Amino acid sequence: MELADRTIGLLLTVTSLSIFTYYTFWVIILPLVDTDHFVHKYFLPQEYAILIPVFVGMALICLLSMFTGYVMLKSKKKKA
Repeated sequence: MELADRTIGLLLTVTSLSIFTYYTFWVIILPLVDTDHFVHKYFLPQEYAILIPVFVGMALICLLSMFTGYVMLKSKKKKA
């Protein structure tokens, strides 16, 4: 089980570092590169750099709110 946990941890670390590197390059470095450079074809338009994190954040807040409400309702039923 320990090996599986370490593998999952490594996979999560590599994934998060890849996403961080991609997003950092997309938001900070890409605006400084000429628009006709070939590297622009690997990235979405700049508008999505704001829209994607906003939608992901809203979804996360909604899921956390639903989970909190579910736990509160469940604990209220146990007391009664």
